[in-house]
Amino acid sequence: MSINASTICYSHNHTPSHLDIVPVCVYSIILIVGSMFNIVALLVFFNSARSRSHTIIYMINLAIADLLLILTLPLRIIYHLGYDILSQRLCDMLGLVLKANIYSSIYLLMCICCDRCLAVTLPMSSRVQEGRKKAPLICLGIWMLTFGASMPIYFSKQIKEDQHHCFDSLPVFATHPMVVYPTLFLGFGIPMVLMLICSWFLVRAVRRSTVAQSNLVDSSKISKMIATSLLVFLISFLPYHTTLLLVSLHRENIPCPLLGAYRHSLMIACCNTVLDPVAYYFTTDTFRRNVDVDVGAVWRMLPLNSQSSDRRSRAPDES
Repeated sequence: MSINASTICYSHNHTPSHLDIVPVCVYSIILIVGSMFNIVALLVFFNSARSRSHTIIYMINLAIADLLLILTLPLRIIYHLGYDILSQRLCDMLGLVLKANIYSSIYLLMCICCDRCLAVTLPMSSRVQEGRKKAPLICLGIWMLTFGASMPIYFSKQIKEDQHHCFDSLPVFATHPMVVYPTLFLGFGIPMVLMLICSWFLVRAVRRSTVAQSNLVDSSKISKMIATSLLVFLISFLPYHTTLLLVSLHRENIPCPLLGAYRHSLMIACCNTVLDPVAYYFTTDTFRRNVDVDVGAVWRMLPLNSQSSDRRSRAPDES
């Protein structure tokens, strides 16, 4: 089984008090930057209650999913610093939260893309508009699905005291075919296909619209927004699921480089918590305007800036 390969790679590459500098640096950057970005995103979303659309509801839940994932990173950083003090059960529970929030993010990104597509391509359909109003229920269903599907896998796992490698050992969902293939198909394959289809329909609808042809709307800018959202999704999750498939195919004898690629692809997937807020800013006009207003208000409150503004306001009078 893959656990043996994981144990061999662990024993070759680690000492009892090992320090993995790459995971420490990557997870620390994600922790700091991702926390700031997502907290700002939530503050902006909640402060703009009047302009809260159905898409914003998905974005709020996406920011919450990102923050929940980020909350698992401090213990990962502690472990990779060389403090092997975490129980295997706690490591598995942290892996459960991380996995559930990765797939919550995937489904929420898919919902954002589909919601935009329906709003643009079928704006006059009463059924579509009624369906879009069910965004809170859809978000609740996503949370129940992702956590509900993950918990039985971890609670059924038998932990052996002599196999305590915490985050260096492969999770059960990366080695069991009955778990891997449904995860790849339902958790990544279907959302990716739907996002590609919706993105194509969005670009097609924008380019064919009479408003875009009359130069009242910058269709190239909208196309770039759509491409940005799709690119964030593919960069974040395609490497991870590709290596997950390769690991499952070589589960009887996994090469150590493949295990290393799996762990690095997991770091890339966690980087989605930083990329999501960037996508909010560049693809949502309301979010960008509110950020500009809030940042401007904070800037004006700074003592040095307030003194310079007072001088500018007094300058015409003095002259």
